[in-house]
Amino acid sequence: MHITYAALSDRVLAIDDAVDDCLVGHDIECIAAGAAEPGRAFVGTSDAGLQRTTDGGATWETVLDAGDRVTSVTIRPHDADVVWAGTEPSAAYQSADGGETWTEKPGVTELDSASRWSFPPRPQTHHVRWLALAPDDPEQVYAAIEAGAFVRSPDGGKTWVDHPDGARRDNHTLATHPDAPDRVYTAAGDGFALSTDRGETWTHPQEGLEHRYVWGLAVHPDDPDRVVVSAASGPRSAHSTSGESYVYQWDGDRWTQSMDDLPGPSGLARLVLAADPDDGFLALTNHGLFQSKYGETWVRRWPDDGDWTAEYDQVPSGLAVV
Repeated sequence: MHITYAALSDRVLAIDDAVDDCLVGHDIECIAAGAAEPGRAFVGTSDAGLQRTTDGGATWETVLDAGDRVTSVTIRPHDADVVWAGTEPSAAYQSADGGETWTEKPGVTELDSASRWSFPPRPQTHHVRWLALAPDDPEQVYAAIEAGAFVRSPDGGKTWVDHPDGARRDNHTLATHPDAPDRVYTAAGDGFALSTDRGETWTHPQEGLEHRYVWGLAVHPDDPDRVVVSAASGPRSAHSTSGESYVYQWDGDRWTQSMDDLPGPSGLARLVLAADPDDGFLALTNHGLFQSKYGETWVRRWPDDGDWTAEYDQVPSGLAVV
């Protein structure tokens, strides 16, 4: 039985045989969990640092209180003790002992492009919106700066490489894939992009992608050429439960709109997407949790009866399935 941690704006739903509301009332930014330790999850907040559970959401504790907001968190594949976290103002931290202790990896804001980083709602600051690791080389770290840059470290955060020509600047979600370890995928406010050389150069497959403010992103666990994204016409539409959002799937050639059996697009906030360990994709929406085998059609996964309580009608913040 998998545990699904569904992060909304003000709580986390731990979905197993039952559903538990966790961290109710906190401002949730991000979430991560690892298959090696399914009962352990990390939740970044803007008001209580980085929270950790080791018992599937029953209890929580603060393990990192750095910066105004913990905006990103990721766990090394196959080694749940190595955890990375990103904050606002932009900084990167690593733990090698499951979150007990943390070390800041300096140099992120010493890059030349940092003087141009700015998050529009709070233009005086910026943050690390997403962190990802190369699946075959966990020392290769990728960081999405919102807004301003894609940066990377080839040596576990000892040094950082600045924004390359052609990379997106308003990056929201990054992804990698074990069957194509040189690839980096990004969903950004200025469109989708793909690198096949670990972030050094980028292409911009956009054919069929009619909405270019891209937020959610997931790659099929068995096919690195099959990708789903959530997109909208702009941030105002994306980040509102009264807005309008879409899902697209890419087959390695072009994008196709994929809304069959999903709510919306009217009244649909931008979705958070994740690879499903049972083969396929999961999508967390402000109307429930949905599953798709290939990203073409969707079925409601939870709640089965469609009775999504009104207090859950929120813009989702993150999704982790272990």
